Amino acid sequence: MRAQLRVAPGEDAALARRPTDDQLGFDRAGAQRRLAELVERLAALQNRLWAEDRRSVLLVLQGMDASGKDGTIGRVFTGLNPQGCRVVSFKAPSTLELEHDFLWRIHLALPRRGEIGIFNRSHYEDVVTARAIGVIDDAARERRFGHIRDFERMLADEGTSLVKVFLHLGRDEQRERLAARLADPEKRWKFRVEDLESRARWDEYLRLYEEALTATSTPYAPWYVVPADRKWVSGVAVAHLLVRALEDLDPRIPAADPGLEGVEIV
Repeated sequence: MRAQLRVAPGEDAALARRPTDDQLGFDRAGAQRRLAELVERLAALQNRLWAEDRRSVLLVLQGMDASGKDGTIGRVFTGLNPQGCRVVSFKAPSTLELEHDFLWRIHLALPRRGEIGIFNRSHYEDVVTARAIGVIDDAARERRFGHIRDFERMLADEGTSLVKVFLHLGRDEQRERLAARLADPEKRWKFRVEDLESRARWDEYLRLYEEALTATSTPYAPWYVVPADRKWVSGVAVAHLLVRALEDLDPRIPAADPGLEGVEIV
């Protein structure tokens, strides 16, 4: 699955050729069973990562509005130890954040050694949304692509494994989700007028995302395009990618203090 979803470094992300409704070989029941297995495995690996306390994992979630970032976090991280996870949601930069370079607030939010960090939106807002609303031009965006590649290379070199996921949502599915959000009093607070503005510029945003994924999918921090029309598919796919990343790290429980053999607790 990982190879199927991966944007090969140096190749076009080609989002138009990646179906948003792909079931990745699962039916709903099978995906739910597999997700439960993956969450159990993820919890064991997280415990080892936390105990080892040497490296970290960062999950970056990007996607169009209503692509399921919040729900994916809830489904994948159910049952994990909260003290070993750190979720950060990035909104419009504050006045303080605007007084620094665009990666300043990102660096402050990175997971500590032993943690799994989850970014709900990320520094990629600063090359997609920032370009769409005219905060930066194409030349500045290209410079930022280079800054991001260098930044992520530094993270990888320092022991943070990146799992970058673009939740690939179809336009029709987005319409249904936004309508459901607007109709539900419990979810209406998430609806913003800006959602309609960005939806009206769907093709432009998709192009900007495609260009960002193409420019920043690298051997040390590749992008994965996860079909997001079915939430049970995106959940199992993201869990699979995280488990594989942790298995690649192969974190180890530290050795116990010497001399514990034969110790009795009285």
